[in-house]
Amino acid sequence: MGVLKGACIIGQSGGPTSAINASAYGAIRAALDCAAITKGYGALHGIRGVLDERLIDMGREDPAELALMRHTPSSALGSCRYKLKKLEEDDSDYRRILEVFHRYNVRYFFYNGGNDSMDTCNKISKFLLGHGYECRVMGIPKTIDNDLALTDHCPGYGSAAKYIATSVMEIDRDARVYDTGMVTVIEAMGRNAGWLTASAALASRNGGGADFIYLPEVPFEMDRFLSEVKGRYDEAGKCIAVVSEGIRDGQGRYVAEYAGGKGKDGFGHANLGGLAASLADAVKRETGTKVRGIEFSLLQRCAAHVASKADIDESFMAGERAVECAVEGATDKMVGFKRAGGGEYRCECELFDLKDVANAEKKVPLEWINAAGNGVLKPFLDYAEPLIQGRTELEYEGGLPRFVNLRKVLAKPE
Repeated sequence: MGVLKGACIIGQSGGPTSAINASAYGAIRAALDCAAITKGYGALHGIRGVLDERLIDMGREDPAELALMRHTPSSALGSCRYKLKKLEEDDSDYRRILEVFHRYNVRYFFYNGGNDSMDTCNKISKFLLGHGYECRVMGIPKTIDNDLALTDHCPGYGSAAKYIATSVMEIDRDARVYDTGMVTVIEAMGRNAGWLTASAALASRNGGGADFIYLPEVPFEMDRFLSEVKGRYDEAGKCIAVVSEGIRDGQGRYVAEYAGGKGKDGFGHANLGGLAASLADAVKRETGTKVRGIEFSLLQRCAAHVASKADIDESFMAGERAVECAVEGATDKMVGFKRAGGGEYRCECELFDLKDVANAEKKVPLEWINAAGNGVLKPFLDYAEPLIQGRTELEYEGGLPRFVNLRKVLAKPE
């Protein structure tokens, strides 16, 4: 296979994380250093930036400033929640993408996101192939939900898990400081998979943590929840319960929707949140004691100050490897992770077909959840612990983290 020469576009999509910029920087740095890639463009706000022809020239960024992306949270290029229609329904977006790719001689496309972003990659790849336009399309994963299929884990998850575990440890200390009774209900993200909520169990390895953890993988029973919380409170005078925003009842309805729907996002997913407050009200009525409802909300996504070094390093590696593999000839793939054999944790990159990843979800194995459905077992702890290791090397200025400030110079066709 001959060398394919041309420009590349890198875009970010979906919810931000502490590590998504590390992946983007890995890809950008590799692209700028690659002789086969003539130009490196960043799409502002994901696929919308391609459709609107809002591309920035990454080669015109100061290299030292660009390097700050590695430890900067959120999506430095801007994100979106734009879902491409099915090709048979409306091909106008696809034709526009092809037009822009022709205009800028784009031969490499890298999209950094979660489930829906991998679906976008797959659709674009198939359209370009069907129209005889040679372009190598690669998905670079990210999601704190850790629910992408096939890959052992996802960039962004380790840092969010570390934030959850650390915060639960701190809340545990706060909740037990007074000699009066109290119940605390904590809500973590996780629509259909409980990986992030389960990470609260890591706090128990350091001597403090949740009494109960409720995941979406197990149907939620309100009466049983109230009974378990009240029982622990009556016994100890304190109780901490961590719940996933996506817990559902036996009929499959989100418990967060009991208080009324909050609409849907751009991909058609129900907007969740507010669960901790509603459950806290229910516990208050049941126990009569002081109850706190804590929703981590956006805080768990971009907590760079407590990010996992292992996560940041692996995320950078995923972006870098995506470019290397594309230049070597790979396309229509997602870069994923696998654990190397042996006793010591080691992560390696592996390529997966986008069609096998797109719109598929990986959930916490039921055998990793306890029989009561209110906690996780040692196999989960052994799985998650290596992913939260190490402290990052944030640059500070005036006592606060110094994050990247891109120039964002708009590109023009050559």
